[in-house]
Amino acid sequence: MSEVPVKTKKRFIAGAVCPACSEQDKLMMWSEDGVPHRECVVCGYSDTLNEQGLSVPKELGTRVNSPAPKVADIKVQSVQFFPNPKLKKTTD
Repeated sequence: MSEVPVKTKKRFIAGAVCPACSEQDKLMMWSEDGVPHRECVVCGYSDTLNEQGLSVPKELGTRVNSPAPKVADIKVQSVQFFPNPKLKKTTD
């Protein structure tokens, strides 16, 4: 038998202000495996809360834990400069 995924119930937090965009009453809160999460519906800000209700800081990006940057496809175009005849050097 296949298990039916349980849909988490998200609820809005009355009077809460988004720390990113400062919009009031736009934060949703829900729990996954006993861990509370919140997300702003305006700007998309999201974070995880600890047992005391404080935001858990995300790991800072370093060259070890972040993906390698993709090399941009560089299109090379040759440019030819023509001398300006008005700027001829005068010989004395």
